[in-house]
Amino acid sequence: MKKFKTNTDSRVVISELMLPSHSNFSGKIHGGYILSLMDQIAFACASKHSEAYCVTASVDKVDFLKPVEVGELMTLKASVNHVGTTSMVVGVRVESENIQTGKVKHCNSSYFTMVAKNDKGKSIPIPGLILENETAIRRFVRSIIRKEDAQIRRNRFKESEFELEAHLEILSKYNVKVNL
Repeated sequence: MKKFKTNTDSRVVISELMLPSHSNFSGKIHGGYILSLMDQIAFACASKHSEAYCVTASVDKVDFLKPVEVGELMTLKASVNHVGTTSMVVGVRVESENIQTGKVKHCNSSYFTMVAKNDKGKSIPIPGLILENETAIRRFVRSIIRKEDAQIRRNRFKESEFELEAHLEILSKYNVKVNL
């Protein structure tokens, strides 16, 4: 195994024609189907980078920006954006193309944290990441900041640290009724 790899060493791209069997009741491609494909490509990318079996540890926010239509060609692109000792953040971008007009739209992006495992299920070290350009540096740093922000959010709402009175004012601006 190499000590370091570039994100192009493990980049994965898949395309699939969207069929009626993939659609939901409104005729758009079901979000769960898209998420399943996103998880599969994140697994492939992480496994390619680590040269090991990988599991999904977490999925960062997924926003469905635009619907994918039946008959469109959906393309998923995955690359390693950040590495730790045993885990990596895989960025996944979903686009769909109207194959009659050639129009391509960005449908969603998300970040999957994947952990490399050995055959006994123990986390194992992975290669480092060679940052070759400004985009790679930006993505790596963005992953660091996203991880720090998530830690701050988790700590802010720990039961032992939560101050009810400080948050009741926030609730007054929302469509809720507090009955304590």
